[in-house]
Amino acid sequence: MAGTSSPEAVKKLLENMQGDLRALSMECRKKFPPVKEAAESGIIKVKTIAARNTEVLAALKENSSEVVQPFLMGCGTKEPKITQLCLAAIQRLMSHEVVSEVAAGNVINMLWQLMENNLEELKLLQTVLVLLTTNTVVHDEALSKAIVLCFRLHFTKDNITNNTAAATVRQVVTVVFERVVAEDEHYKDVIEQPVGIQGNSNRRSVSTLKPCAKDAYMLFQDLCQLVNADAPYWLVGMTEMTRTFGLELLESVLNDFPQVFLQHQEFSFLLKERVCPLVIKLFSPNIKFRQGSGTSSSPAPVEKPYFPICMRLLRVVSVLIKQFYSLLVTECEIFLSLLVKFLDADKPQWLRAVAVESIHRLCVQPQLLRSFCQSYDMKPHSTKVFRDIVNALGSFIQSLFLVPNTGNVSTTINQTGSSVPGGTASAQTNPGMLGMGGGVTVLPAFEYRGTWIPILSISAQGSAKATYLEMLDKVEPPTIPEGYAMSVAFHCLLDLVRGITNMIEEEFGQVETDSEITTPDAQSSPTQSSDLQDLHSASDQTDKEIVSRAVWEEMVNACWCGLLAALSLLLDASTDEAATENILKAELTMAALCGKLGLVTSRDAFITAICKGSLPPHYALTVLNTTTTALSSKSYSIQGQNVQMISPSSESHQQVVAVGQPLALQPQGTVMLTSKNIQCMRTLLSLAHCHGAVLGTSWQLVLATLQHLVWILGLKPGVGGALKPGRAVEGPSTVLTTAVMTDLPVISNILSRLFESSQYLDDVSLHHLINALCSLSLEAMDMAYGNNKEPSLFAVAKLLETGLVNMHRIEILWRPLTGHLLEVCQHPNARMREWGAEALTSLIKAGLSFNHDPPLSQNQRLQLLLLNPLKELSNINHPDIRLKQLECVLQILQSQGDSLGPGWPLVLGVMGAIRNDQGESLIRTAFQCLQLVVTDFLPTMPCTCLQIVVEVAGSFGLHNQELNISLTSIGLLWNISDYFFQRGEIIEKELNKEEAVLQKQAEEKGVALNRPFHPAPPFDCLWLCLYAKLGELCVDPRPAVRKSAGQTLFSTVGAHGTLLQHSTWHTVIWKVLFHLLDRVRESSTTADKEKIESGGGNILIHHSRDTAEKQWAETWVLTLAGVARIFNTRRYLLQSLGDFSQAWDVLLDHIQSAALSKNNEVSLAALKSFQEILQIVSPVRETEKPDTPPAINVPVPVLIGTVTATGLGRSFMRTDSIGERIGRYNATEPPVVTDEIEDLNLWWAAWNTWFRIGSESTKPPVSCDKMTFIPSQPFLTALIQIFPALYQHIKTGFSMDDLQKLGVILHGAVSVPISSDASPFILPSYTEAVLTSLQEAVLTALDVLQKAICVGSESMQIMYPAIFDQLLAFVEFSCKPPQYGLLETKHIANAKYNQAEWVALNYVPFAERSLEVVVDLYQKTACHKAVVNERVLQNIIKTLRMPLSLKYACPSESTWKLAVSSLLKVLSIGLPVARQHASSGKFDSMWPELASTFENFLFTKSSPPDNLSIQEFQRNESIDVEVVQLISTEILPYANFIPKEFVGQIMTMLNKGSIHSQSSSFTEAEIDIRMREEFSKMCFETLLQFSFSNKVTTPQEGYISRMALSVLLKRSQDVLYRYIEDERLSGKCPLPRQQVTEIIFVLKAVSTLIDSLKKTQPENVDANTWAQVIALYPTLVECITCSSSEVCSALKEALVPFKDFMHPPASKVQNGES
Repeated sequence: MAGTSSPEAVKKLLENMQGDLRALSMECRKKFPPVKEAAESGIIKVKTIAARNTEVLAALKENSSEVVQPFLMGCGTKEPKITQLCLAAIQRLMSHEVVSEVAAGNVINMLWQLMENNLEELKLLQTVLVLLTTNTVVHDEALSKAIVLCFRLHFTKDNITNNTAAATVRQVVTVVFERVVAEDEHYKDVIEQPVGIQGNSNRRSVSTLKPCAKDAYMLFQDLCQLVNADAPYWLVGMTEMTRTFGLELLESVLNDFPQVFLQHQEFSFLLKERVCPLVIKLFSPNIKFRQGSGTSSSPAPVEKPYFPICMRLLRVVSVLIKQFYSLLVTECEIFLSLLVKFLDADKPQWLRAVAVESIHRLCVQPQLLRSFCQSYDMKPHSTKVFRDIVNALGSFIQSLFLVPNTGNVSTTINQTGSSVPGGTASAQTNPGMLGMGGGVTVLPAFEYRGTWIPILSISAQGSAKATYLEMLDKVEPPTIPEGYAMSVAFHCLLDLVRGITNMIEEEFGQVETDSEITTPDAQSSPTQSSDLQDLHSASDQTDKEIVSRAVWEEMVNACWCGLLAALSLLLDASTDEAATENILKAELTMAALCGKLGLVTSRDAFITAICKGSLPPHYALTVLNTTTTALSSKSYSIQGQNVQMISPSSESHQQVVAVGQPLALQPQGTVMLTSKNIQCMRTLLSLAHCHGAVLGTSWQLVLATLQHLVWILGLKPGVGGALKPGRAVEGPSTVLTTAVMTDLPVISNILSRLFESSQYLDDVSLHHLINALCSLSLEAMDMAYGNNKEPSLFAVAKLLETGLVNMHRIEILWRPLTGHLLEVCQHPNARMREWGAEALTSLIKAGLSFNHDPPLSQNQRLQLLLLNPLKELSNINHPDIRLKQLECVLQILQSQGDSLGPGWPLVLGVMGAIRNDQGESLIRTAFQCLQLVVTDFLPTMPCTCLQIVVEVAGSFGLHNQELNISLTSIGLLWNISDYFFQRGEIIEKELNKEEAVLQKQAEEKGVALNRPFHPAPPFDCLWLCLYAKLGELCVDPRPAVRKSAGQTLFSTVGAHGTLLQHSTWHTVIWKVLFHLLDRVRESSTTADKEKIESGGGNILIHHSRDTAEKQWAETWVLTLAGVARIFNTRRYLLQSLGDFSQAWDVLLDHIQSAALSKNNEVSLAALKSFQEILQIVSPVRETEKPDTPPAINVPVPVLIGTVTATGLGRSFMRTDSIGERIGRYNATEPPVVTDEIEDLNLWWAAWNTWFRIGSESTKPPVSCDKMTFIPSQPFLTALIQIFPALYQHIKTGFSMDDLQKLGVILHGAVSVPISSDASPFILPSYTEAVLTSLQEAVLTALDVLQKAICVGSESMQIMYPAIFDQLLAFVEFSCKPPQYGLLETKHIANAKYNQAEWVALNYVPFAERSLEVVVDLYQKTACHKAVVNERVLQNIIKTLRMPLSLKYACPSESTWKLAVSSLLKVLSIGLPVARQHASSGKFDSMWPELASTFENFLFTKSSPPDNLSIQEFQRNESIDVEVVQLISTEILPYANFIPKEFVGQIMTMLNKGSIHSQSSSFTEAEIDIRMREEFSKMCFETLLQFSFSNKVTTPQEGYISRMALSVLLKRSQDVLYRYIEDERLSGKCPLPRQQVTEIIFVLKAVSTLIDSLKKTQPENVDANTWAQVIALYPTLVECITCSSSEVCSALKEALVPFKDFMHPPASKVQNGES
């Protein structure tokens, strides 16, 4: 001790000692001299020692007996003052450790005496304490004496002394044991041989102990003896002892110095042999006692359990168990069983309370509990101590609720607060409610079935601060406040759970880190620790782990049932939020722990408990009920008692925070959620959130519960699956308090976070979660079947959320997830479906846009996996689902369209899967997707998908829901074809590559490659698919679609056909185009003729399209035209195909059937197509220039540069349609010249077709009813217009037969009447002399022919007469329009359009034009042999005779005028020819014809119209004059070459004409005839001229002139006579003007005749003639009386020439009477 050994301290000590001795000597001076002397000698002694020794203290110690002696003597005086002084001095010496062993012995003896004399007790105790604590000199007997001394003082009458002594005893006992510890420390390095303990004698065994240990041993042994009420061995002199004090001492030693007992076998032996039996013996009254059983049957002196002893025993037991458990395994088992027994309901309240406190002490020591488990529960045939403790707590808690409180506390509930510390005992009706300022505060409490137990705050968590175990001063059992035991038990449970779980988890973590250290390669995630066993079974680590794991599992298995029973009950009974929180936390912790250890049953049980707590009482939730039933069937036996799982009561007084609908099949009433339910729900969420990885199959429970809660709270899923508060659909049945309203967003947030955290779960746990959600969802689906209630969407929403956060490993959960959602999508409940689809499409979109590693572009399998469910949706027929699917496709296209790659077929398949019956909006959305694809994504998709695009686009064309879509889809097909064209080479390369792969696969499998249009190259197949699709659309039922598709098809073939391989054209022609033509023809011919009223809605249909037939007609027209155009533009290409002539025939057949269809539109169009294919020019060669038919304007091909050869490939250049025809044949590769013969065959085929069309269409109908079909004018026109072009190609072989055929058709065509509705548009007004286009065409055709004949060979020229015949037949139409079969036609003038179906044409202009052509042609061909031989001239005259004879009666005045002029022209050419051939007799029959023609014309039977003006008349007269002039110039001069009869006829005619009067009878009719003075004069002159011709060569001629004269004179005579008669009869009335004129004319004629006769050579005039002339004279004289001055003047002129006859008469009259 540095403080007491320093020089100053020593010096001070010496001074003090001397002072003490002096003081002693002073006190004892009078009464006790010996003492005084001893004191004085002591002073000297001290001084001497101090002077002599350097080590003063050591010297003092050596001499301490002498030094102490004076003080001991002083004490002996028993004088209080002296005694006190001495004791103080002794203490000072002791404290400086200058007292030797002997001295100490003396001091103790002295103290003993004082004690026996009851002097200075407190000072004594103080001295003993100082003596024993400052050093270790007191041993053995002395020590025991000192201890006994303290004990003796403890039992004095004086309270203070007692207490001080007790404290001293405790301290002394501690000192004794501390010495042992010090001694062990001192000798710890010396290894000694332990000596075996022989026998049972503890005496003997002491010999091996070191001094301090021996003292301690003796002391402890005696304490045991004393407590056991036996005599002590070592503490001699003990007079009395209490058990309570003994037990306290034992407890403190055991508690403070466990190591002494554990290190020394002797002590251990004591524990086993002495302490434990003692404890068990002392416990016996408690064990036997049964409360309420009256006196005990045991003979023991203690009838009732004695609180102080019992309580101390329990403390000792606690220490034994805590400190010496390892030594006293069996004994502890007994103790623990006793503890458990003390909790029984029939034990006194205080006993149960202290027992619970003891158990609490154990519960806060998890390692200890673990040892119990290892030592008892895990050993076979051993008591399951740990399990029993837990179960006992459980049944203890239950008993508190069930058994009425007996004991000190009143059982009436109303006295609740009486012993709550600080509580005011207010007896209110509601237990535990303390009125505070108007508000109500609730005391924390448990309440169950009417039992109300307050919760007291006991100790901080984890420490067992006992209340009643510390009441060492109480003798009577204390009053236990109500709720105390419950509160302690409650804490026991909580601490037990906390301790066990913390310990296990710590060790668990330790094991894991160890195994990680040993095996860095093992991926040590928590769940894999179980698997780690397999990896390192060899290592000790693992063995250790297996052992540990077994212990952990046993601990949990042992305690979980009891815990669960108790906690569930408490949870149900709890009315305090904090308590509830603690209970829930305990349950959660246990559940997590069980999960971690893989103990499924227990885990599920705890989770079920939390779940049940979350839901309203008696809530029907199957998952939970089944679990509980399984649990309730087990009851736990605790030493014969049953622990029942108490079912929760529903009477808990909880604040209701929400009212909602239960999620059930049948609508039930409402259910209420309390704040506790919400609290449980939060725990559940927290469990799932933090321990999701260990939930495994119990996800089912958790999620099912959450689903129901979410439902009751009315949370509805929103975007991404998060739940948001939303009103329940059923109505306002969900009522939420404001408290819970503020909680909802938090709950919904936690819910979301819960599923977000699933991304941290390992794969197995994630699968558990998904499976649980799926089965929940299946239940929800079952419930939603067959009703329209709002379904629970919780599971679906959460599947979505889980999927979204686990995108990084989506592959492992994709199939179960989407498989289930697809089922949801098929659900009949619309809301359910909608969410299924929402979830599925969101997942797919998220999956595609997620940044996967490796990216999707490199992981095609994953991409297809993601897209597959989208395709699967196509199997569902609900339109709302399909709409979602399509919207999803649209969004995918918009966001990921560029990177779909191999997913394209799936996406396109989705669009293509839309069927016709699926509603407009669906089709429209799908179509929108397709449009997007075609506009934006064709270049990004694999070329193999292009065919699918074509198919899909085509299928939209065929949908009949929405016309616009069909039309637009055709537009898309056009765009697609354009794309093919632009990127042809790229597409072709890619397809060929693909083809090679497929080919190889097919060969390996040994099957043929199967694709449409095989063996065409793949790129061509693509085109063919496109064409085939368009072809299908061309026969769609809707006209607009057909039209659009047709136009597109032909444009595409036209524009892009160059890309096709040569051989592919064969397929195009036969499989696409002709196939299409066949179908169109079939549809058109079978189409309905019923009138369609309107085109749907308010669309009016034009009358030309108002029947299906008419609509099909349009299609037929379009198709035929398209095919013809292709034949035209691609002729060179097609001709080099092998079967061109067959194709040509088929095409012609189609043209023919169309042309002969009973539809004007179709037939006309067919001809247009016919025209088009005939305008083809044969391949041009240098030598030939194409000669185009003159009448029709044919485009002549122009070469647009040659296209460079592309070897075996083909040119992808766009070439102009004509250039492209010849572009194939470039410089290096001479054009393939088609065989001329073959070419001719084609043309003759065309001619035959043309003839068939013509003859069929112009054949007059047999019957004529309303329905008779008569071809239209444009049709006929077109038909005839074709001929010239066609003729160009066949003229070399065109025979008479053919000409005949042609004639029939031309004649027939011209004869066809016009329908009355068309006539206003075709017919010229009657006055116009215009030809219809048909008539033009007919003439053109003949014109072409005659021009060809003109330059043709001799053999051809025999055709002239036939042409004349044809033309003349037309000329006849002017007067005699043709008949068309039996059809009645009306003349246009009197046709009211509505009366006549058919109107005859005005044929006059046509006939007149034909006539002009005849004249023209005749002028050219009069001398041709054929023309001469075939009597063409005669025919012409014969034909003209009709209009000429009709004259004014002709339909048109122009006709006869034209006929006259034509006749004049023809004759001017023909007569010379006729004279030339006079001898041959070829013209013999012509002359009579000509004569009668002149006759009929000049003396026509028709009278001129009344309104004819004088000028007109004069003009007409001049025509007659022209004819006479012709006779005078062209006929009469050549009379000798002309038959006599003919000349006679002419003369008679002239005669007739030369006199005005044309008949001898005077009739009314003749009065009107106007005098043709000029004509008569001309006739007369002609007659005269030829009467007195000088050049009479033949007697025949002379005869003619004589005859002429006599006729003339005779005529004049008649006229004169008649005039005279009339004049006489008329009296005063003047004669008619005509008659006067006539007489004047005759008179003028007479004078002219006489003049002429005079001028003639005399020999030419016959005497007879003269006689006739002179005979006129008397008659003339008769006329003198006439009254008309004009006549008179004429008469004068006539009479004058007679003067020349006045000469004297000769002797002989030659003529006699004349």
